[in-house]
Amino acid sequence: MVAALICGVDEAGRGPLAGPVFAAAVLLDSARPIAGLADSKILSEKRRTALAESVRTRSLAWAVAFATVEEIDRLNILRATLLAMRRAVERLSLTPTEVLVDGLHCPDIGLPVRAIIGGDATVAAISAASILAKTGRDAEMLRLHDRFPQYGFDRHKGYPTPGHLEALGRYGVCEIHRRTFAPVRRILFDVP
Repeated sequence: MVAALICGVDEAGRGPLAGPVFAAAVLLDSARPIAGLADSKILSEKRRTALAESVRTRSLAWAVAFATVEEIDRLNILRATLLAMRRAVERLSLTPTEVLVDGLHCPDIGLPVRAIIGGDATVAAISAASILAKTGRDAEMLRLHDRFPQYGFDRHKGYPTPGHLEALGRYGVCEIHRRTFAPVRRILFDVP
């Protein structure tokens, strides 16, 4: 009998006001376990980076994908997140037998799929996906910081921190801001 290929999927970047939403899909190798996998939000940046490298080199397969700001504004953040998740699963070099997704919602991928609330803290493959999605998105936000340094994306990664909101008020909206998100929409349409 063929061993089950369980894929973990998670996202990063649903809450920010700027930048794409990322998702990752990971098939861990049971013969090469990775110690220390956890929800990316509780790990230091240094630890996330080290674990991301382990995931990339020791997994059976992994993929990272994203949905653009334009897709987020057109579809809404939930649908764009599910699209990024589907893209990540479709980019895997192996086809999973089951897909486990962190959260409440499952992407439409034509494979057995199950949503697990808190899966990023309880399922190793989802934790691994959480780490790849977060490190991938953070790298993209650092790249975007080089184009738009006045917003401080290197510090807040697009999240609605006081510094980001202050920069939005001072410099206005740039092309990577999500126009359908309330703080950005308020500035665009000059509503209190």
